[in-house]
Amino acid sequence: MTQYISFQRPDDTSSFGRLDGETVLDLGAPGGDAWLKDALACDLSVLVVTGEFARAAVRLLPVVPNPGKILCVGLNYATHVAETGREQKEHPAIFTRWADSLIADGDAMVRPLESERFDYEGELAVIIGKGGRRIAPEDAWNHVAGYAPFNDGSIRDWQRHNIQFTPGKTWPGTGAFGPHMVPAGEVEDLAAQRVQTRVNGELVQDQPVSDMIWDIPTVIAYCSTFTELHPGDVIASGTPGGVGDKRKPPLYLKAGDTVEVSIGVIGTLSNPVIDEA
Repeated sequence: MTQYISFQRPDDTSSFGRLDGETVLDLGAPGGDAWLKDALACDLSVLVVTGEFARAAVRLLPVVPNPGKILCVGLNYATHVAETGREQKEHPAIFTRWADSLIADGDAMVRPLESERFDYEGELAVIIGKGGRRIAPEDAWNHVAGYAPFNDGSIRDWQRHNIQFTPGKTWPGTGAFGPHMVPAGEVEDLAAQRVQTRVNGELVQDQPVSDMIWDIPTVIAYCSTFTELHPGDVIASGTPGGVGDKRKPPLYLKAGDTVEVSIGVIGTLSNPVIDEA
């Protein structure tokens, strides 16, 4: 499958490109920063290669390092609704995450000093390629550029300070996003892809995308009603049951752990865990 990445060149400028084995084909204009989100409205497959680097010579960035919006769907799998003891609602629960909370594949997820309850949430990220407002569900697929694994690392202590989600969901170094984007048209059966999370090799989450309560077209239609979507915006589509906070005993992330989120043929995101210094 075609794999698009964002990366930092050896000269410290940022760009985006396509992986070809151990070679990175740079698709950004040379001489300065170039961003994937600015190219998503185009056909990426026709972009001219402007440079080549060995994979080991560049540093991965989050798939979209600077999305205008990161919209996260809460409670989108019945197993997760059940384990939280919440009531299933008529509409999706939507919260936001900030771009400066994102890290790339291989970067360390950071457990903050203020938390003893740092949790994983493996998710499918949907990357918007064509913007729009009030997008009809039947047209939603035309607005999707591609998919990537996402780990919505959650600070449960702060999530429970009140009824809101945001204070527990957007700490620096907690939102892992990568390693690459697979174009939507290359995933033949998205519904059959399994969202799987492993902590230190142990499988802790495992459900197919088809188990979502609100499918991707419904979520895009809903979100684009209250806000305009733009190329590069990211929708983290929700996590299955099995989060660490609800296991018995709880399984919270600690320094030295490794978390992997796999989304079927789309790829695997892997991050170590460290404590904030």
